[in-house]
Amino acid sequence: MAFEPGDIVMLKSGGQPMTVVAASEDEITCLWIGDEGELFRESIPVVALESVASDDDEDEDEHEDEDEDEDEDDEDEDEDEEKKKRA
Repeated sequence: MAFEPGDIVMLKSGGQPMTVVAASEDEITCLWIGDEGELFRESIPVVALESVASDDDEDEDEHEDEDEDEDEDDEDEDEDEEKKKRA
């Protein structure tokens, strides 16, 4: 998997989310904030990292779900209007 600056990653073994600031074929340089507010920068082998869904991605997924629900509501309203016209 290719990582790019700005991607959010995490160690496969767990830990805090980290931001990719530089990427090469074998190593990824990451930044993250420690529990006490200290800033860390470390180069980590690519094989030790996995991509993490960012909050923006999760928000997009939620909006897609909401859009689907709205479409279903619109269809229900259309059916109700047709029934009223027939009555």
